[in-house]
Amino acid sequence: MAYSELVKNLDNIRMVMRDFYVYGFKSKADFNDRSARSHDNDRRRIESWLADYMCFRQNAKGRRRFIAVDSRKIMHNPFYKAWKAKTFTAKDIMLHFYLLDMLQEGVSMSLNELVERLDQDYLSHFADAGTIDASTVRKKLAEYVQLGLIVAAKQGRELFYSRSKDAVNLERWHETVSFFAESSPVGVVGSFLEDKYSEEVNIFSYKHHYLLQALESDVLLDLLDAMQKKQTVRLASCTDGGKHISMRVLPLKIYVSTQSGRRYVMGWFFKAKRIIFCRLDNLEQVLEPKDLPDFDKFLAQAEEMEQHLWGVSVNIPLGEGKSSLDHVELVVRAGEEEPYILQCLEREKRCGKVTKLAEGRYQFTADVRDAGEMLPWLRTFIGRIESFTCSNNKIEERFWQDLDDVYAMYGLSKAGGGHE
Repeated sequence: MAYSELVKNLDNIRMVMRDFYVYGFKSKADFNDRSARSHDNDRRRIESWLADYMCFRQNAKGRRRFIAVDSRKIMHNPFYKAWKAKTFTAKDIMLHFYLLDMLQEGVSMSLNELVERLDQDYLSHFADAGTIDASTVRKKLAEYVQLGLIVAAKQGRELFYSRSKDAVNLERWHETVSFFAESSPVGVVGSFLEDKYSEEVNIFSYKHHYLLQALESDVLLDLLDAMQKKQTVRLASCTDGGKHISMRVLPLKIYVSTQSGRRYVMGWFFKAKRIIFCRLDNLEQVLEPKDLPDFDKFLAQAEEMEQHLWGVSVNIPLGEGKSSLDHVELVVRAGEEEPYILQCLEREKRCGKVTKLAEGRYQFTADVRDAGEMLPWLRTFIGRIESFTCSNNKIEERFWQDLDDVYAMYGLSKAGGGHE
């Protein structure tokens, strides 16, 4: 079979792009269940989209390919190209142009009228065009109605079809569309709109440009749709070890890391009867949506849990349906000439409260699901910390041990595992 750049669905491409070119922890030999031809075809497709960003290095295990980009210099997300390579049949492309040509502005026609005119005014001019049955035309019309390209209105017993009215002056929204394409969670929609412009807008650059989010756009859209309709879904997921799992979940909220850009869905896991977090880049499909009448009850539980979340770890001990909270107390010094220390405490804390103990001394207290997630943030105040305590002894010991290790690196005496 000849190589084609177009693909029917993105599942395999997403897996290859993620495991081979982004994370780089797998090689071609790790996929014995896929033929060499399939793998090579996927590689050619990806390299045709991302040729300007492909690199490789040679090692004992062979050639390792990877993607190298500088997000500060990229105005448009290159990963959107994968979504624009969907395959189509000859009938798909033919019906697209013929139907829209027949349904000019102000024209409304029934299915029978469309099929009759299609045969007489279009197909009859080609010796080998054949015929297209009414069911095929009906399916294409239904698809376009769902996409919003065509409107169906009932007149008597028949449906009459007409073009959707588009009164949007797209030129006036050029800069807005360009910003939306690179900053929105589903920016791929904006990227498709950008393709309608004759010139590009290159006025935006991004310090934090999370390009890889483009690969999970369909998963996110399906989750948002289920959340809006208050539905449960079955998540088809792939673990880091390559194991495929499936679970029935009620999606409640989407979390986005401000550090890595990684996205998670918070959901109620029915089998375990508790709230869990799933990484979107590990999800392959969102399937089988089902209505749930008591959605608000589960959402209320999620909002109660949110008050004690620092990240996406809920720290639930094995065999228990509820986790205990870690109590954290931190005392820092901040002089009158250092108001930014207090500003950092107030602005960056995700829960808890800040209390003034005395002039230049402030206490931060919080009850969190997993204090271990706080450690990177707590370390940013090293040099100003007077004391730190945590009800979870392992977390407290780890904090002071890390500080002792830093002291040792510079040949200094230990922090003492204490509180000075």
